[in-house]
Amino acid sequence: MFKKLLVANRGEIALRIMRTCREMGIRTVAVYSTVDRNMLHVRYADEAYHIGEGPPLESYLNYQKIIDVAKTAGVDAIHPGYGFLSERSAFAEACGAAGVTFVGPSPKAITHLGDKVAARRTMMSASVPVVPGTEGRVEPDEAVRLAPGIGFPLMIKAAAGGGGKGIRLVRSESEIENAVRVASSEAQSAFGDGGVFLERYLSPVRHVEVQIIADKHGNAVALGERECSVQRRHQKLLEESPSTVIDQPTRERMMAAAVAAAKASGYYNAGTVEFLYDPASREFFFLEVNT
Repeated sequence: MFKKLLVANRGEIALRIMRTCREMGIRTVAVYSTVDRNMLHVRYADEAYHIGEGPPLESYLNYQKIIDVAKTAGVDAIHPGYGFLSERSAFAEACGAAGVTFVGPSPKAITHLGDKVAARRTMMSASVPVVPGTEGRVEPDEAVRLAPGIGFPLMIKAAAGGGGKGIRLVRSESEIENAVRVASSEAQSAFGDGGVFLERYLSPVRHVEVQIIADKHGNAVALGERECSVQRRHQKLLEESPSTVIDQPTRERMMAAAVAAAKASGYYNAGTVEFLYDPASREFFFLEVNT
């Protein structure tokens, strides 16, 4: 059992973690930027440390400052919450190097599943259904050559990152070369990685996510699904659980696929496996894993 835990986040995300820690008898450490010094999570924690000015790059995204606080405060573990550093493998590695447990999956899993092309290959090897598309990253010229075989309309997607960045819908062959260049440029700016791949555009479909949790001994369970189809610019606005469009046999197949995805990638801790679901055919396809 941890005795002291640093929460590398802010606001209600940090508060939820700290309240659970208090119930478990674990002392908590908050970090805060200058503009957040009076926030509730700072006052609620047992200890609080200033880590920089308002811009996240100078505070919550500066993981060396957070590691320094962890050493000063003598914590056993760091919980990243979600957003910020939660999906940065370099931060997870830095925690391990400092002798502090990172509350999350391994750096290897974060890196592997953060690359959507590598993740697709892993899912295919585990017989988890994936949306038809390219096996690897593509350059503009190659995309033009491969697109007709996938069929139109299709999606160009960033290999790294998420949050709707680096995604373009292409409806005809004449659009694809320019769309690949634009998506690649956007991905490079957002994630530092301009790699893209092609995927068939499925419509109408539902966006359904399955929550999983796994341990380091090869055990994994699915905890249920969320309907996340109400979106704007590929960003989720509402989530509903359980999904109202999935019947029980399909739900069981989707849960099994999510568990297979976790085991195939050597995943442990909590995570989300995202699927696209076609209500007409009752087929679903792997989209990505949020680590």
